[in-house]
Amino acid sequence: MTALKYLQAYPAALQAQVQQLIAQDRLGDYLQQRYPGRHPIQSDKALYGYALDLKQQYLRNAPAIDKVLFDSRLDLTHRALGLHTAVSRVQGGKLKAKKEIRIAALFKDAAPEFLKMIVVHELAHFKESDHNKAFYQLCEHMLPGYHQLEFDLRVYLIWRDLQPHKD
Repeated sequence: MTALKYLQAYPAALQAQVQQLIAQDRLGDYLQQRYPGRHPIQSDKALYGYALDLKQQYLRNAPAIDKVLFDSRLDLTHRALGLHTAVSRVQGGKLKAKKEIRIAALFKDAAPEFLKMIVVHELAHFKESDHNKAFYQLCEHMLPGYHQLEFDLRVYLIWRDLQPHKD
């Protein structure tokens, strides 16, 4: 039985369904059927514009975003698909915090729904720092169906792990 490391917090019945798809070699088909498209956002500039549009639509009063980029150093070994940071710098006599969002480069080739889910997740941290009820309510407000997308993203990560690595 394959360890479903990204689904450990989910009910056993859901894990069993994913395990069955793996056993039948149908996990990729399931994902392709649900998420057939690929997004066109391939540059950091385009990603910044995308994140800024979402922020303007849902979080106008949140702090400004200074930088958004795809980061090839973010990966699953660090348990990070995206990061939000406030980088503090001294400017003159003041301390300024630059808000940054970094998205794992693996999302350059992902379905648009997965990219949006990760960006929404990181944007939500501008208002709610913890993964609490208010945080997930904000995610669901910005992206209806957020919880299903998060689950399917975890399934996608399992599928990626099962693919032969191209070295």
